[in-house]
Amino acid sequence: MTRLTAEWLDDPAAKAVTGALSAAGHQALFVGGCVRNALIGASVTDLDIATDATPQQTTAAAEAAGLRAVPTGIEHGTITVVAEGRGFEVTTFRRDVETDGRRAKIAFAASHIEDAHRRDFTMNALYATPMGDVLDPLGGLDDLAARRVRFIDDPAQRIREDYLRVLRFFRFHAWYGDPAGGLDAEGLAACADAIDGLAQLSRERVGQEMRKLMSAPDPAPATAAMRACGALWQILPGAGDGILAVLVHVEEAAGLAPDPIRRLAALGGQDVAEALRLSRADAARLARLTEMMGAETGAAEVGYRCGAGEAMDILALRAALGGREIDADQAKAALSGSLQKMPLRAADLMPALSGPALGAALDAAEARWIASGFALGRDELAESAAKTG
Repeated sequence: MTRLTAEWLDDPAAKAVTGALSAAGHQALFVGGCVRNALIGASVTDLDIATDATPQQTTAAAEAAGLRAVPTGIEHGTITVVAEGRGFEVTTFRRDVETDGRRAKIAFAASHIEDAHRRDFTMNALYATPMGDVLDPLGGLDDLAARRVRFIDDPAQRIREDYLRVLRFFRFHAWYGDPAGGLDAEGLAACADAIDGLAQLSRERVGQEMRKLMSAPDPAPATAAMRACGALWQILPGAGDGILAVLVHVEEAAGLAPDPIRRLAALGGQDVAEALRLSRADAARLARLTEMMGAETGAAEVGYRCGAGEAMDILALRAALGGREIDADQAKAALSGSLQKMPLRAADLMPALSGPALGAALDAAEARWIASGFALGRDELAESAAKTG
């Protein structure tokens, strides 16, 4: 039997939760992402626990051990058990009774094997005992070792249960699939057949999945498959992955961390911010990147107007469009521009100028200052502005 060696198995808070369930005579199994990631040496952020205890029994077991139980998702069988100030989601083994492509009605199940059959991919249907022994009811270990993202049982049925699984298929391949291998053929075919179902999903859920996909180290192969099967245009009409692979190379060469908004700018498309329900800040940033990547604005001015970080995003996008890496001189100019501060202020021109004339004079002075390579001083700009006014 495969056994985990993970630091979180010795986490006192986690042991308190599993110990409380065990003391009450119930199973307590770690499940999903924490087991998957521990097996491949990836970081683990959340510890989810599955149990044969009902939510009421979980609550009773927790309280008997002096822990607090919060019914955060009791309709889905989930109780958040708080130990040492941290919350752990404890969910009763479940099976789906009815689904509509967005949500499911569930019933409690008797074993982790039944519970496994309602999950999406085999690599997510891995369980571990508190001692670290891995339970693999559906062949997830072999798929994980091969970096193969494979739907559980019938792919079409899994997708009909929740059409978001189409997008999750591509996202999981980007994060956990074999970068040198193709996507599972049966799963890809099922996704292609189900793209119309994506219209049922809320834009918030689609946006969250796309951000996660675009945050992967290299989302280009998965995104190309999305485009090929029609899923990309279904959620982002007009989008294309033509420069995404080049952008990933540019980012790596420049030491830029993956960034979902930068990569969404590379994809393009119609009304992307609305289609993905981006926040106002992200929508505004996406608009700036999209506008500036195709503009002729010089690197120094880009740095001045956008700041060093955003300027590098723009230079990376421009480089990807040109099929090259970021020019070192342009990067240096952008950094220099980001440090500049316009020496002339409105107060310097008042009260001689006011209203629209003041604004026009300041704009003209700023343009001259930028054209001079930021060399003109306040007095020179004020004198020129006064003549212009």
